[in-house]
Amino acid sequence: MQIHHLPYADPGVPDVRSGTRFLVWLGRNQLGGQVRSLCWGLLHFAGLAALPPAVGLAVQAVVDRSGGGLGRAAALIVALGVAITLGDTMLHRTAVTNWITAAARVQQLLARRTAELGSALTQRVAAGEVVAVSTGDVEKIGWFVEALSRFAAAALSLVLVCVGLVVYAPALGWVVAAAMPVLALAALPLLPRATRRADVQREKAGYATELASDTVAGLRVLRGIGGEELFLARYRAASQEVRQAAVGSARMWALIAAVQVVLPGLLLIGVVLYGAKLAAEGRITVGELVTVYAAVALTAYPLRHFEEIAMAFSFSRPSARRAARVLALSRAAAGAAAPADGGGRAPVPGGDLYDPLTGLHAPAGLLTAVVCGDPDLAGRLAERLGGHPAEPGGEHVSVLLGGAPLDGLPPAAARTAVLVQDKDPVLLSGTLRELLDVPSSGKVPVGEALAAARCGDVLDALALASADGAGDPMDAQVTERGRSLSGGQRQRLALARSLVTDPQVLVLDEPTSAVDAHTEARVAEGVRRLRAGRTTVVLASSPLLLDVADRVVLVRDGRVAAVGAHRTLLREEPHYRAVVTREPGAPAAHDGAPGSEGAPGSGRGSTNGSLPGSDGTQTDGRDLMRMEERA
Repeated sequence: MQIHHLPYADPGVPDVRSGTRFLVWLGRNQLGGQVRSLCWGLLHFAGLAALPPAVGLAVQAVVDRSGGGLGRAAALIVALGVAITLGDTMLHRTAVTNWITAAARVQQLLARRTAELGSALTQRVAAGEVVAVSTGDVEKIGWFVEALSRFAAAALSLVLVCVGLVVYAPALGWVVAAAMPVLALAALPLLPRATRRADVQREKAGYATELASDTVAGLRVLRGIGGEELFLARYRAASQEVRQAAVGSARMWALIAAVQVVLPGLLLIGVVLYGAKLAAEGRITVGELVTVYAAVALTAYPLRHFEEIAMAFSFSRPSARRAARVLALSRAAAGAAAPADGGGRAPVPGGDLYDPLTGLHAPAGLLTAVVCGDPDLAGRLAERLGGHPAEPGGEHVSVLLGGAPLDGLPPAAARTAVLVQDKDPVLLSGTLRELLDVPSSGKVPVGEALAAARCGDVLDALALASADGAGDPMDAQVTERGRSLSGGQRQRLALARSLVTDPQVLVLDEPTSAVDAHTEARVAEGVRRLRAGRTTVVLASSPLLLDVADRVVLVRDGRVAAVGAHRTLLREEPHYRAVVTREPGAPAAHDGAPGSEGAPGSGRGSTNGSLPGSDGTQTDGRDLMRMEERA
């Protein structure tokens, strides 16, 4: 495999039973590259190992005053120089190729697993760990794969040097052969402590990364309530802990490097002293002494690769273990590949959407609104309706679409069938045209989707932000995560994107929580009109949305408690009326499934339900969102 062949057509099925097995699987899949790198490495190190005898022959020729012997030694030295240069160049080239191809394979595997799991990935793995695996861990894994062949070539060259010295000068050769294993394995007792310190450093770095990402994501809200200094202080403390751990880890690796320098130096001193004695006694020649001295001096170079492979393995094994843990995650059931239809979209079953866990039934072709007292329960229900279990540790019960398990469908078919837009949709940077260029059925024009989501003011703002102040808003740039737009504008653009996709089932979780009441009413009518004949599920507690729904479902204590029209439920269901109208004392934050985290003060679900205000009154979650926009 060469770099220009990347990406892989099929990166393969990894062995994720452990980090070590994953590394072995990577090396086995790059066996050809490893062999090529090993061969070039042997040429390089063998040339270095043969250089001392050539120098010894030249010295002996000078002592013997042999011009022909000196010429032959010079020619041999030139040939060895060419071999050393060629071997070093190609060893570096093939080793880096192994590094890049291994890293590319891991990145492909991670990207495919991330696409397969979707939003369920961050429910099972911390966001900081996902970032660490996809960046630094990939490089460390590639480093080990790259260093493996160079270490093998260095180890074989040391064996050849020892054998050659034993044959060439037995009196000194046996001393070097006996000392070489000690030098190679001298750092082994220090590795466990160095590895532990490196693990502590990586753990603290992962926590600091997660803390930083959480702080940046919530910076607008933190500034609105004056809490950014608290989180910055936490990050400073975490950063200092990472620095201290890094210094402790560096000290251990510095000690290992010192051992790799000191011991070969002591061996060299011993060889010189003992060799000088043997030369004085006439047991060896001056040329043999110079040869043995040069050979021992050059062994320091291949011995450094023992330190490198120890470091590479110590750093890459935890990285491989984290990567294997992410790659081992899977959907509850894997579907077989399904052929796409003429439009490129995988065929999907039609019919009603049914959740056996809650008893929620969304008839095909209707707009169903779902009211949950607990916003966290609503979020978990939205994830379930998208084919992901809301509670990974609990018993899994699949949502059914037309009687077929949704998570048993092929991923392409499942994504075509159901689209979930959560409370905080992400807008990628780029032009508005690129933002709305998403896989779709092609039946909903972009203009109609923007009109239904009432994005007229967004288009005007983007046009004014263009270079000439009156450009095409579709070519205007949307900044990262849409930070230049207000919360309501971002929400409506995300809704337009979902409408353009035109899935068979569209699930919207609080799609208008940051929108004013007048605009919300127009958005509700636009969604109802554009989604006519398509299955739509809206999880909300806004009367404006509930009033346009074909049917409203009340979920209480994790189960469907009532079904009917909005106005009927207002009259007949006291709990529904308390949640929708936000009556004082409504148990909005406590009526979810057991273990809910939506209680006041938890910081979750701020876009739905009520939050205690600073003066003891109840502050609506939408007011908090508008406070964030003003901040």
